[in-house]
Amino acid sequence: MKDDTLKRVKIQQHDEEENDESSILIPGLPNHLAHLCLSNLHPSLLYGVSRSWRRLIYTSTFPHFYCLYVVCSRSSSNSSRAYNNNITNCTTSTSTSNTEKNSVEFLCFDPISSKWSPLPNPPSDPPIRILRHHPSFISRSLSIQSLTVSERMVLIAATTHKFRPALERPLGFNPLCNEWFFGPPLPTPRRWCGTSSVNGNVYVASGIGSAYHGDVARSLEKWDVKEKADHQWKWEKLAGLKDGRFSREFVDAIGYRGKLCMVNVKGRAGKQGAVYDVTEDEWEEMPEGMLGGWNGPAATTINDESEMYAVDETKGSLSKYVPEIDQWEELIESCDDLKSAEQITAGRGRVCLICRHGQLIVVVDVTVTPAKVIRIVTIPSEMEAISLHILPRINVSD
Repeated sequence: MKDDTLKRVKIQQHDEEENDESSILIPGLPNHLAHLCLSNLHPSLLYGVSRSWRRLIYTSTFPHFYCLYVVCSRSSSNSSRAYNNNITNCTTSTSTSNTEKNSVEFLCFDPISSKWSPLPNPPSDPPIRILRHHPSFISRSLSIQSLTVSERMVLIAATTHKFRPALERPLGFNPLCNEWFFGPPLPTPRRWCGTSSVNGNVYVASGIGSAYHGDVARSLEKWDVKEKADHQWKWEKLAGLKDGRFSREFVDAIGYRGKLCMVNVKGRAGKQGAVYDVTEDEWEEMPEGMLGGWNGPAATTINDESEMYAVDETKGSLSKYVPEIDQWEELIESCDDLKSAEQITAGRGRVCLICRHGQLIVVVDVTVTPAKVIRIVTIPSEMEAISLHILPRINVSD
C-alpha cells in the first residue's frame, strides 16, 4: 500500500516538473522577456520548436497572425440528395421547416497548423436559411455574397429555396471576439446585388428583392460599420444608378482607392462597368482599360484597398491594375491551377483564389517577381468553397 502511494506521489511530482518545464519559453530568461523576443518572429518559425512556443502563438498576448475564413456549402450532389430526401420524408405540417434547411457552413483554415476548424454556429433567431444548389437548376449555383470590412466577415445577400432574399440584415463574424453579430436591417432585403467595402463602410448597390422593382435596381446604400452598434448602425441612401442593368445576376463589385467599382457580367463576355466616388457621391464611367481587362473574379487588398487584382479564369492568368496608364500588368501569364477560378481575395502580400469548382484554394505570393503559387489548400471532403476572407486568427481565452 505504501509502495503504491509513493509511486503515485512520484508520478504526480514528475508531471508537475514536466508542466513547469513546458511552460518555460527560453531557459534562463524570464517568460515576459522571452515573450518580447519571440513576438518578433513569424509564428511558423515557432510552431514546431516546442509545446510552450506552440501554445504561446495562440495566446491573446501574442501578435495575431492571419487565417483563411471560408463560406462553404455541401457539394451540389450532396445538397440535391439532402434536399430531395427532406421533401420525401417531411409531412405537410413541417414541410417548410424541413426543406428550408441552411446549406451553408463556415470554416477557418489555420496556415500555421494547416488545420481546418468550424466557426461557432450562427445565431438561430432568426434562423438563417440559405440555399446554394436547387435540384431544379442543377447546372446553376445560387450566389451567396459576402465581404470583408474592418477585419470582420459579413454576409450581405443570398437566396432561400423559394428564390427569395435570405437575409433581412447582414450577418457578420468578428474573429477577435469569436462572435457573430447582426447589422442593421436592410431597407429592402435583396439578392443579385453589388456589394463591397470602401474605407470601412459597406455599400450595397442594385439587386432585386422578392420581385423586381426599379427603385431597388437603381439604389445605392451605405452602412458605416465604424459607428457603435447599439442604435447608430443604419443604412444611408446615396446617389442611385441611372438604370437597373446591374440587377440581372450576381454583380462583381470591389472597393478601390476610395471608389466602388462594379461590372455587371462575369468572365470575358461583353460587360458594362460603373464607378461610384464615395467622396463626391456620384457615379462615373469605368475607365476603358480597367473594364477591358476585368475578365474574371477581381479583388483589392483588404488592408488598404490600394491594389486591384483580377484573374482570367479561361487562360489562368493573374494581373494587377495600373491606374496611371489604365492598363493591367500580367503577374502570372498562365497557370493551370488558376483556370476556372471562381472567387479571389487579396491581402498581406498574398492573393488567394477558389478554384476547381470550390475544391481548392490556391495561394499566390505577389511580393516577389515573378509572382508564384506558394501553396494549394484542399477544401474538406464533400464541401464546396464559395467565398474567401483573410482575417486575424480567432481570439480564444488563454
